Amino acid sequence: MPSPLTVEQAVLWLRDDARPFALSGDWLGGATVLGSEPIMTADAGRDPFAVLDDQPVVNGGEARVGGGWVGWLGYRLGATVERLPPPPPAPVPRPAFSLSFYDHVILFDGERWWFEGLWSDERNGALRERLAVWESRLQTEPLPMQAAAPTPFALTGNGAAGHLAAVADCRQRIAAGELFQANLCVRLEARFDGDPVDLFTRALPRARPRFGALVDGAVSLSPERFLRRVGRAVWTEPIKGTRPRTGEARERGAARDALLASSKDAAEHVMIVDLMRNDLGRVCAYGTIEVEPSRVEAHAGVWHLVSTVSGHLREDAGDGALLRATFPPGSVTGAPKVQAMKVISALEATSRELYTGAIGIASPIAGLDLSVSIRTFEMAGGRIWFGAGGGIVADSEPESELEEALAKAAGPIAAIGGRLAPGQRRGRGVSSPAAERALAHGSRPDPACGVFETVLVEGGRPDRLEQHLARLSDSLIRLYGSRLDPGTEARALEVAASAGPDRWRLRIVADRDGSVAVTISSAAPRPGVATGLMPFVLPGGLGEHKWRDRRLLEALGARAGGAVPLLIDTDGLVLEAAYANIWLVEGGRLITPPADGRILPGVTRADLLADDSRASEQAIELDRLERADEIFLTSSIALRHPGRLTRTT
Repeated sequence: MPSPLTVEQAVLWLRDDARPFALSGDWLGGATVLGSEPIMTADAGRDPFAVLDDQPVVNGGEARVGGGWVGWLGYRLGATVERLPPPPPAPVPRPAFSLSFYDHVILFDGERWWFEGLWSDERNGALRERLAVWESRLQTEPLPMQAAAPTPFALTGNGAAGHLAAVADCRQRIAAGELFQANLCVRLEARFDGDPVDLFTRALPRARPRFGALVDGAVSLSPERFLRRVGRAVWTEPIKGTRPRTGEARERGAARDALLASSKDAAEHVMIVDLMRNDLGRVCAYGTIEVEPSRVEAHAGVWHLVSTVSGHLREDAGDGALLRATFPPGSVTGAPKVQAMKVISALEATSRELYTGAIGIASPIAGLDLSVSIRTFEMAGGRIWFGAGGGIVADSEPESELEEALAKAAGPIAAIGGRLAPGQRRGRGVSSPAAERALAHGSRPDPACGVFETVLVEGGRPDRLEQHLARLSDSLIRLYGSRLDPGTEARALEVAASAGPDRWRLRIVADRDGSVAVTISSAAPRPGVATGLMPFVLPGGLGEHKWRDRRLLEALGARAGGAVPLLIDTDGLVLEAAYANIWLVEGGRLITPPADGRILPGVTRADLLADDSRASEQAIELDRLERADEIFLTSSIALRHPGRLTRTT
């Protein structure tokens, strides 16, 4: 179809369509592919790798693509392939994957547009209607791009200091022989209330990404191909090794030469190429794996080392088997892959969602094409976030690794019209506080076990039940997309009324589907002496939900020998106690750590902040807690009670 519209202008027509997508760059040999209004979306309970094999048998005719499954596969799907510990907290929980099937697409080859469909008698009328819609759109000026831009991006979780500490910890693990390399990441976040379509439209001409993608709440400007399959031929193009590509031509050239000469980057690259060769070898015919020499490629603001690893799939291996053998991409995990993923879970402060998974298309005609979802913005609930990182090896320098991560983030953030907030490169050093690693004694809570609330009951009346149920309901919606059983309040009141006149603990346990169990037991007397607190380091803390899985806290309690575990982050900041929020008193002021996504914001804590003018939120370092005039804790059952620091034995 002849059209005066640019790719960016055509993308704007997707704004009000159902589940729009756009793929622009080197996809499928260099085509721009647009689509919307899918005929089905894969249910969250399905195996996404099996979904990709669920393709219609078609007579492609002259069609280049026709349609297919389009979407993304989140990083944590790796846990469906390998046995992995639960991840760190997710500030904005997202589905594990998003895949929709489109039976028509719009393509642009740099000169002309055309419409393709997977035609059938049943869909003939609908496809002709969609053809007419796009014929009209491509001859009409689209609505103007909206000007909304994100606020400045800031590091979340434990920030710069936490990443420096994570890199230092990873180096110790490498020196001890635990692994060879791990890819460690930071997360940057901002506020954004605009439309991803406009964000993608703004970024595309600025970044010119090799694999630009707009898919279900994500805008990706990825430079890296994960997998391409045409017929039985398959290849991957891992990236590992980076230098900034900024300044004058001489500076850019010097940076390129430095990358080529770097033994550290070469070693990092070779390890990942070998890993990808082994992954492909699990599903390719014997003797067909080949590796091309590495090359340097220019991308937005950076130079990268890139290699191509190729093979020929066995006849019994489809796209699902290919993904099970290779997912998640080796370049964003490490070597050995499974151990690297365990280290990532232990050292990173926030959970990866779509980031470091894959984005792309599986077409019954064109085959499979997936990018590695790096340089990728994710959006939900008025927030936008972006992950960046790098491979850590034995001679990695923490400050250089942080600088590399921020350099990778700077170009894409500028492309969408954003910027880094000042001060993101500042950290307080790389030494972890003088405390044991919490994860040496167990795994993080398993979110699949559900969430719960405990409510104080006195004289048959539950204390602040409405606030507890609101928090429980919020957790269910955000974590699982489910609603709290509407009869929960009545059931809780009934159980509370059956109790005697003493103090009781009402426990409301919610499963993933919103169903609840309500029990009551005698509450221990309020502590008469100061509660001992023993510090343990847990990157990212436990997050802002009250997890039903308490095995880690029980193990830490056993290790503490009668004291209560006090969680601190790798940036040296105090988070919370195992069952309570922590406070210090300084010159009459009452200070508690901020509810920044790393702690459970307690109901008693909230009341004290609201009712006492002396109370406020501030970051608290462990040595400041030690110097405090007084330490106390707040919880729903024990209410306000004194605390004191103890030390590990």
